[in-house]
Amino acid sequence: MRYGRLTMSPDKSSRRTRPADRKRQLVEQAAVLFADRGYTQVSLADIARAAGVTAPSVYRHFDDKQALLDAAVLAGVDDLETCTDRALARPDATDPTELIAAVCSLGVRRPQSTSLWRWASQHLTDEQNREVVLRTRAILHRWGAALAEGTDLSEREAVTLAWAVLSVAGSLSVHNTRLSTTRALTEIDRLVRRVIALRPASAPPLPPSPPPGAGVPTRRDEILDAAAALFAERGYSGVGVDDIGGAVGITGPSVYKHFSSKLAILSGIGQRSATRLEAGVMAAYASTSDPAKLLALLVDSYVNVITSTPDLSVSFNNAYALAGQPNAADLVDVQRKYVARWVDLLMQADPELSREQAAVDVHASLSVVNDAIRMRRGMHRPEFGAEMAYLMKGVLGI
Repeated sequence: MRYGRLTMSPDKSSRRTRPADRKRQLVEQAAVLFADRGYTQVSLADIARAAGVTAPSVYRHFDDKQALLDAAVLAGVDDLETCTDRALARPDATDPTELIAAVCSLGVRRPQSTSLWRWASQHLTDEQNREVVLRTRAILHRWGAALAEGTDLSEREAVTLAWAVLSVAGSLSVHNTRLSTTRALTEIDRLVRRVIALRPASAPPLPPSPPPGAGVPTRRDEILDAAAALFAERGYSGVGVDDIGGAVGITGPSVYKHFSSKLAILSGIGQRSATRLEAGVMAAYASTSDPAKLLALLVDSYVNVITSTPDLSVSFNNAYALAGQPNAADLVDVQRKYVARWVDLLMQADPELSREQAAVDVHASLSVVNDAIRMRRGMHRPEFGAEMAYLMKGVLGI
């Protein structure tokens, strides 16, 4: 029972019931809030409130919010390590069944453990990122070894599948579709098993995108190109208008002749990526009416767009900055309708799927390539796009 402040005064009994590990509690609350809202949208006061302490008391354990983020990300890595150790504890543990079950359970029950690594790098120092990358890479290589045991998978293929497994297991945190824990575990397990049955080396070539429309790039296009590249490298908050102007060869104030603000530039990047995706949709519908073939064409189009320009990834990763802006709702609506089209097509291709299942499947598929781009993992390999499209189609079962 919860008591009001006036009905019960502090005593030794109440002091004894305080959490034994306040630091751990702060880290857990921070991880949940960061995963739910994004780093920039969470304050130390929010974290303190969620943990039931005062904001000043947070500084007894952490210097600032960035230190809390680092601790939260590393706590997620700890969870992954613990999960892996337990699943592969036996010397003869060659069957990946236990590992799959453990990873799926972690993704469903503690989604922050499988999701914070997605976007935290732009807010961490080089040294902090190095630790996260090295430890995570070691974990994924262990997964890869378990997946490759007794199969014809090469080491690189197995590690590629391990990364895809992590993306699928952590994909529930990137959308608002809600399933019961039991149904979510069942669905994620089904998708992970699809992934580990794939063979990336057999990925067919990715069909090229239709050539862009003719026309000489304008100064506005140059600004968008430069801003997208900078936002992808440093994050939205780490780039100023002067930086963007300098990359184009003009002064910062000259940028305002074309865009009213940095937010307007980010919005322009989002609108441009949406236009490119819609062009892919139109081309797909002009070539076939078969739902499965249409969805496969949209996968190819999506991969081509996200691998050819940073626009799409930048608009997703920095969407928080547009919250509350006049045209942000329109941009979000366009993105939702685009994903909804995938969901509709998947349901038509597989009538046994519920809308909730189809939504989970679509977001899991998109997470595979979104995460790889975000982490810049193997992007410069010539077969990267083909592998991503192959993995995404494998997740979708098309």
